[in-house]
Amino acid sequence: MKKYLMLLIIVTLAYSCKSISATNSNTKKNNSKSISENKSEEDNTTYFKATGNEPFWELKIGKEQIIFTSLIKGKESIAFATAKPIRAMDANVKTYKVKNEKSSAVISIQQIECQNSMSGIISPYKVSLEIKNNTDSNTQKIEGCGKYITDYRLHDIWVLEELNGFKVFITDFQKELPRIEIHAEENKFMGFGGCNSISGSLFFENDLLRFNNITSTLMACPENNKEDKFVKTLQNTTSYSIKNNRLTLSNPSGKLVVFKKVD
Repeated sequence: MKKYLMLLIIVTLAYSCKSISATNSNTKKNNSKSISENKSEEDNTTYFKATGNEPFWELKIGKEQIIFTSLIKGKESIAFATAKPIRAMDANVKTYKVKNEKSSAVISIQQIECQNSMSGIISPYKVSLEIKNNTDSNTQKIEGCGKYITDYRLHDIWVLEELNGFKVFITDFQKELPRIEIHAEENKFMGFGGCNSISGSLFFENDLLRFNNITSTLMACPENNKEDKFVKTLQNTTSYSIKNNRLTLSNPSGKLVVFKKVD
């Protein structure tokens, strides 16, 4: 009888351990999924990041919030509602003036190469902040470097589907449809224009998107090839939207091109 009782206890303990292990495993998976989803959500809403040293600080500008974190006493973490930037008339400088119940800040973003004083990494923007507590007359002035975060959803291969409001066909080009492969992290793209290979750089600021410095090979193209029209639409692009695996490029005049995402 004792042997059966001991066997029953061992089986019960083994089952309990297995259940706990499975629960912990599921919890870890759910937590990982939650972290991944939160990261994707943050990546999609934060469009500018800046950092500075001595003391260390970080700035994130998003579509709803501007968040400042630092090692500065009394200013460890401050959140402001996002405000529209004020553009300077005579220079490529944007200024954000923000405040909440406890603090206020003036954030200036200047398009000029900026080198991190510790890592040596060069960023395309210099950032200056003047931040203070509303009950304090002293303003903390700090500087650092930053960059716009290109929408990660652009990072893919896109094949042309519509050009200037009309569906395109292979017969409009040479052998195959135009395509672009966007590398969002490096702000670069490459692809096929319909006759020649093309490449260039991206300029991204929040919802603003431009295709710059477009170069191509010099192969002669048939007269009916629409490569020139396609490249001009890329050069005229100022905005974009992504929906249902389609990338639509536009400017103030309207829709220019539609691409289909391919794997």
